[in-house]
Amino acid sequence: GLTTSGNSSNIVNAFVTAREKNIVTIGFTGEGGGKLKALSDYLFNVPSTDTPRIQESHIMIGHIICELVEAKLFSSF
Repeated sequence: GLTTSGNSSNIVNAFVTAREKNIVTIGFTGEGGGKLKALSDYLFNVPSTDTPRIQESHIMIGHIICELVEAKLFSSF
């Protein structure tokens, strides 16, 4: 779930439901983490209050994760 404040109600509600169903959650937030901090199994917390910088960081982190997964899955080719 991506939310700069960590308090977007639709994301928070989704994480509450995920917790009820024992689904692992990964949160992407800005400074403080908001409500999502306590609901995330894994949290990428960007230490900023500047929304554009937080969103740019979320995109970069997402690309890094994809690169690492691809390297792990396809490293034998």
